[in-house]
Amino acid sequence: MQMQTIQITQLSPEQFEEAIIKALKSQLDSIKKEIAPVLPKEEYLSRKEVAELLKIELSTLHNWCKKGKLQPYGIGNRVYFLRSDIEKAMKPLNGSGI
Repeated sequence: MQMQTIQITQLSPEQFEEAIIKALKSQLDSIKKEIAPVLPKEEYLSRKEVAELLKIELSTLHNWCKKGKLQPYGIGNRVYFLRSDIEKAMKPLNGSGI
């Protein structure tokens, strides 16, 4: 790696500090873009996670699946739910008197 040399003249200590901070922020932003984690498009939740999220019992979750209110997905004998499906299943309660 080739080292760059910079000659600094007629800068106050504050200007020098500001120049260093600006250069470091620029480099840090560049590094962040390169190593930013790739987020999954969809998040899968287990039955337990869904029950905790909605503050319901597992039996209620089971009944909602049987009634078609939520769509379960499975691998082997594991059951998962898409977070987006859960959010779509939520309906506004207009004029419900609550």
